[in-house]
Amino acid sequence: MKTVTFCARDFRDLLTYRDASDRAAQPEAVMRDILGSDYVQDFLYRKLHFYTDRDEALTAPIVGETGIDGLRLDFNFGLRLDVPSGNFRVKIGEVGGQTFLDEKLSDVRLVSYEKNFIRWTVEVFSGDEKIFAHTLDLEAQPVTIAVRLKALGDVISVLPAVAEFQRRHRCKLSILLPKYLREFATCLYPELTFVDALNFDAYATYFLTMCIGECPGVPVDVRNMPMELVACRILGLSNRAPKPKFKPTAPPVTNSPYVCIGVQASLNRKCWLYPHGWDIVVDYLKSLGYRVFCIDKDSSETSDGMTIRKPSNAEDFTGNFSILHRANMLHGAEFFVGLSSGLAWLADAVNCPVVMICGFSQDWFEFETPWRVANRLVCNGCLNDVRVDFVSEGCPYHANTSREFECQRKISPRQVIDAIERLIVERHLTPPALR
Repeated sequence: MKTVTFCARDFRDLLTYRDASDRAAQPEAVMRDILGSDYVQDFLYRKLHFYTDRDEALTAPIVGETGIDGLRLDFNFGLRLDVPSGNFRVKIGEVGGQTFLDEKLSDVRLVSYEKNFIRWTVEVFSGDEKIFAHTLDLEAQPVTIAVRLKALGDVISVLPAVAEFQRRHRCKLSILLPKYLREFATCLYPELTFVDALNFDAYATYFLTMCIGECPGVPVDVRNMPMELVACRILGLSNRAPKPKFKPTAPPVTNSPYVCIGVQASLNRKCWLYPHGWDIVVDYLKSLGYRVFCIDKDSSETSDGMTIRKPSNAEDFTGNFSILHRANMLHGAEFFVGLSSGLAWLADAVNCPVVMICGFSQDWFEFETPWRVANRLVCNGCLNDVRVDFVSEGCPYHANTSREFECQRKISPRQVIDAIERLIVERHLTPPALR
């Protein structure tokens, strides 16, 4: 049985400037003949390498029975439909009335390019007789969500959407989640059921990831919208999902008022690069009477040709602690001062106020915090500039010049201290030195 891929979108919309030479070499008829063109099928197959499960998902048995011998349907890698040998016509669309495919098919496995939530409709005809019809309906069905993200902040950003998806569709949801986050995720969402691997034996499977550029199943470039909405778009949710309330599982590490800081990020280009900036801010916090705990995983980290170290005047709480341990620490803190990092997302998830020092992205990209610090009078926000790739390229406009990473270097300690002072006033806090 041959496997062919079809697109809900016009195939030509998937081509980018990088594919221009290939496109120019192909007759227009080839571009339109999605199912019959070897060029198009090879192109789509290569695009699906984005999914590490591609080959297994394309060949795994389709589990959904239709009552017709050899005709099987499920939604475990987008729409998957086995069509047996015979005189069959297949029509695929969505509940809004749009038709994506209407073809005569025989002895073929049909797989959609799109992997995100679409309320598919499927009709199969034998001759002129409609012999099968189905509309995707997740209620009471086993559904798996695979979180193909590794970074702490990325995973935390998608969890509210997962819970809202389960609530809205009333499905029997299982989630494939990095093991280091399961204990914490259970505290937020006790109803979650975890799996250790994908077996493609559910009614539907959805893949949560973030992508720069065109990727199958990700209906938006992550640079174009807030991170919290990416999972919502993949799962067909129209609004931000509500955040849960965290209940600590351990008492505070101390009865003394304290502030947590995180000076490291996944790449050092995302760190605050003002010389001795952290030393100045930590001294300020200590002058207010706060104990200051640095809770990064490591006391120093080297990347991008730079080494970022724990401020010497902060107390050393670095170490490879569990996420739940860090969550409890942050919940007991008066506030957190850090970067656009996983620790900032964790602090926000446990309702710890966050001062975020970040100029490489736009204000709307991460979770909302009124105490964000950026210098918008220098080059900034290139993470969200679709013309460049900040993650892969580093400083895309000023590399190897005196302006390199100025978005992170030219945020002054005074700006950070101003944000801290506003937070103290707006949260009605009284610094220990004034109590």
